Amino acid sequence: MGVFTVKDALRLSNERGQDLIEIAPQAKPPVCKIINYGKFRYEQQKREKLQKKNQTVSVLKEIRLHPNTDVHDFEFKAKHALNFLEEGHKVKVSVMFKGREMAYTEQGEELLNKFIEKTEAVGKIESPIKMEGRNMNVILIPSKIKSKKNN
Repeated sequence: MGVFTVKDALRLSNERGQDLIEIAPQAKPPVCKIINYGKFRYEQQKREKLQKKNQTVSVLKEIRLHPNTDVHDFEFKAKHALNFLEEGHKVKVSVMFKGREMAYTEQGEELLNKFIEKTEAVGKIESPIKMEGRNMNVILIPSKIKSKKNN
C-alpha cells in the first residue's frame, strides 16, 4: 500500500475494523500489515507446527565393547548397530578399557576397524577413532537418510 505514518496506518486499520501488525520490525521502514490478528496467529501456529513436523531429530545410540569381546557378542552388537543405522540414528561405538587392558589399545583399535567394516554397507564414519580417557570411540552415521513415508 505504500509508506504511511503510524497515526495514518492506525486510522486506516480502525476504519477497516482490523489490526495493524508489525511483520518485520528490523526493516527500514518497519513493515506492517492490516489484517485480523486472530487469523494471523492461527496461520503462524500452523506454519510452526508444519516446520516442527518436518524436523528430524538425530538420536545418538551407544554400543560398548571391551578389547576381549567374544565373536558372538561382537556379531550381536554389530547387528544392533546395523538396525540403528537403518533407522536413521547415529551410533557411537566405544571400546572400554579397564585396569591393565590399557596396554592393549591396539586390540581395541582393531575391534573398532572390524566394526566399521561390518557396518560400512549402511553407515559411514562421522568422527574418526579417538582415545578419550579409558575409552576409544568412533561415531558412525547412516550413509543414506531414511525417508519418512507420508501416511
